[in-house]
Amino acid sequence: MTARNEDGVLVKTPYKTQEFTELQLQEFVKCADPDTGPEYFLRNFFFIQHPVQGKIQYNPWEFQERLIKTYHNYRFSISMMPRQTGKSTSAAGYLLWFAMFKPDSTILVAAHKYAGAQEIMQRVRYSYEACPDHIRAGATSYNKGSIEFDNGSRIVAQTTTENTGRGMSITLLYCDEFAFVRPTIAKEFWTSISPTLSTGGGAIITSTPNSDEDQFAFIWKGANKTEDEYGNTKELGVNGFKAYRAYWKEHPDRDEPWAEEQRNILGIERFRREMDCEFIINDETLIAPTKLLDMEGIEPLYQTGQVRWYKKPQKDRIYVIGLDPSLGTGGDPCAIQVWEANTNTQIAEWKHNRTTIPAQIRILADICKHINETVQHPSSIYYSVENNTIGEASLISIQDYGEQNIEGYFLSDIGKGRKGFNTTHKVKLSACAKFKNLVEQNRLTISSISLISELKNFVAHGTSYAAKPGETDDLVMAMLLVVRMMKVLQSYHGELDGQMTDHEDQRIEPMPFVAMF
Repeated sequence: MTARNEDGVLVKTPYKTQEFTELQLQEFVKCADPDTGPEYFLRNFFFIQHPVQGKIQYNPWEFQERLIKTYHNYRFSISMMPRQTGKSTSAAGYLLWFAMFKPDSTILVAAHKYAGAQEIMQRVRYSYEACPDHIRAGATSYNKGSIEFDNGSRIVAQTTTENTGRGMSITLLYCDEFAFVRPTIAKEFWTSISPTLSTGGGAIITSTPNSDEDQFAFIWKGANKTEDEYGNTKELGVNGFKAYRAYWKEHPDRDEPWAEEQRNILGIERFRREMDCEFIINDETLIAPTKLLDMEGIEPLYQTGQVRWYKKPQKDRIYVIGLDPSLGTGGDPCAIQVWEANTNTQIAEWKHNRTTIPAQIRILADICKHINETVQHPSSIYYSVENNTIGEASLISIQDYGEQNIEGYFLSDIGKGRKGFNTTHKVKLSACAKFKNLVEQNRLTISSISLISELKNFVAHGTSYAAKPGETDDLVMAMLLVVRMMKVLQSYHGELDGQMTDHEDQRIEPMPFVAMF
């Protein structure tokens, strides 16, 4: 330190010192131990604010001790835990220890919401202020969103965005409730932050699961792939992450009566997601989340160009082909779905965002041709397009191509006086309801992994359904068109009644007339 003497000259002055007892010094040394320090610090000097009991000393349960060891012993760790099991609290204590006993560290806390980031920082500040002087490091800057210590370390809390952490030299990254960050943001954030971590930084990710298609699920699945090419089990996953999972039964205050009460409060789906840690989607999806969880697609059997075929066409079958067109300028994709009506099975699909409308019609025609050539027998093939807005250009392209050159029948909505199918709000909801019933009653076989992925992001928007922001639903929309086509075909093919009719469609037949004598 420096100060001016009586003559105004800067001179060195001794630092103010504080004397500590031998026991306090021993306690500090134990906290600073690079191996056992975190556990000792959290057990003895980490205080939390209990919602009922107020200030209490942190006393980790067994599963929380394992969690803290996972944080500390692995450079990259990902933890999936039920709600209210102390994952964020344990992380706050570990981050505080890391900052105070790992000099010159930059710790970034990224939470899915601003309130979440501030909540974690509040826990860090509360514990820091409760620490005795002989343990805590001095703070040179003390704000709501950041703390800087006199050992050169700092903790910074931010909301997770596409650019969070970009440009920072991060020693340790903590992502809280990462599964609930919007999928497109989470993906861009991870793409942005990964090069920073590759220089030597570590990462801790914790969350309750949400969709099995988000970035958290992607990292979790990679962390659980622990077999090498010879089938030997490794400690880390293929992505270098250590996976840790806890269960609600491990909490000493939770038992089966508690679980039954929570199931009644939350409902089965929410309980399975929040407490059983199953990847059940949090949003109001068209298809029930539990059903989506069980759905698995298959790899294509073969391809013709970019058309993916999941089943080879067979003779004496009815095939329905629906095109949801787009401009083909790189924005929204166009999509084609191919359906085997006799068995309610998806047999092929195609999707692209840079194919022009005339080229989309050529691909539609090629699909029809492929079906006829494969079965080497005249087949019942029906095709159609959505004729809303952009669809008008599709009708013109079909006219230019020549209906006679497409091997099939151009199917149109009944009584509309215009070719193709026009989608209104009411018609879309009706198709959604029919599609939902068929899927959830296991009367329809979906083969495409991509379609299942879209269905997981096809959620309620006001009084209708659409893709989440940043996601696409073109494969779904093409499928809804096929459902509408199938309902029209029931008028021509009575054998399809059994495939499409459910209890909601049953009509009460009139009572027979009985002559009285």
